Amino acid sequence: MKLAILSRAPQAYSTQRLRAALQRGHRVKVLNTLRFAIDLSGTEPDLQYRGRPLSDYDAILPRIGSSITYFGTAVVRQFEQMDVYTPNTANGITNARDKLRASQILSRHNIGMPATAFVRNRADVRPAIEQVGGAPVVIKLLEGTQGIGVILAPQVKVAEAIIETLHSTKQNVLIQRFVAESRGKDVRALVVGDRVVAAMRRTANGDEFRSNVHRGGSVEAIDLPPEYEQAAVRSAQIMGLKVAGVDMLEGNDGPLVMEVNSSPGLQGIETATNLDVAGAIIDYIANQVAFPEIDVRQRLTVSTGYGVAELMVHGGADLVGTALRESGLAERDISVLTLHRGTSVVPNPRGSVVLEAGDRLLCFGKLEEMRSMIPERRKRRAKVRRLPKEPLPALVE
Repeated sequence: MKLAILSRAPQAYSTQRLRAALQRGHRVKVLNTLRFAIDLSGTEPDLQYRGRPLSDYDAILPRIGSSITYFGTAVVRQFEQMDVYTPNTANGITNARDKLRASQILSRHNIGMPATAFVRNRADVRPAIEQVGGAPVVIKLLEGTQGIGVILAPQVKVAEAIIETLHSTKQNVLIQRFVAESRGKDVRALVVGDRVVAAMRRTANGDEFRSNVHRGGSVEAIDLPPEYEQAAVRSAQIMGLKVAGVDMLEGNDGPLVMEVNSSPGLQGIETATNLDVAGAIIDYIANQVAFPEIDVRQRLTVSTGYGVAELMVHGGADLVGTALRESGLAERDISVLTLHRGTSVVPNPRGSVVLEAGDRLLCFGKLEEMRSMIPERRKRRAKVRRLPKEPLPALVE
């Protein structure tokens, strides 16, 4: 396998450890992300590197810093269009890099998270603080890293002052419940593919509530409980990341996902666990290199009249209790790609699968056939004000 590591820090610990793939018989090069040029002048997507046509690569591993997210993800996206395998897609990196966007996506999939609010108007700040549980609250910059831009406000007035100051400098912030039971600790799970390959607990130093290693926190290896491992793997997969560091708080009711990191550092977790995490990443890429990530919706909607849609099996539908092969979908030129049932996913379901109320079917087929089966969008019940008993006074002209 010929692998390119996209990194601006060739001497960093993580980069050096990943370069050890040379010892596994692979060819590895570290390429400066900012030295690429995206070539859209030919008949096929291409890339230039240092002013010359890029040679062929089987896979890339993006290690893109937050300061170059836009250009870095554009380069990754170009590799995707060239059918070069990447464990972390451009879309996945973009989703994870924005804390608000990541929270919005994860909230759709029943992932436990600390109560969070996002507002912009000054008048909405105090209600938002009350919405997440009141002071103390954690205030986070949307694109902060390594604990930078994370502030604990002990009182409502202090929180309001901090948020007003940050808003005045054009900064966007999240307001988040302070999970007191975590007591300055969190869990980092390193996800590779569909499993957690290493996990550690980080403990804050002294009175510091941020447990990041960069803030002086200490680390210890742990055996991750099954519910924490499941939350970590699902969060990474929902983000579209096959290599990710998932940070979780240990809440009273189970794991609370704080962040999904698309370029997790390896030094802290390898030191704490004494495990070859870099080797696990390289082995996973080598096994998956023949299956580059593709945009299914992009590829499947090029045929006129065909598209992708998600169909819901309602409680009163005739499909409930019916085997998939007897559902009539195939006769209507509709293929079921995946079946979502609660938190589980059945890929390429067999015809013998019996449909249940609440199942969600990701389908490809004729749009006209599927349009009649798509459920109506949920609407919030409008609040109707009661009319006054007395008639309104006549308007004076």
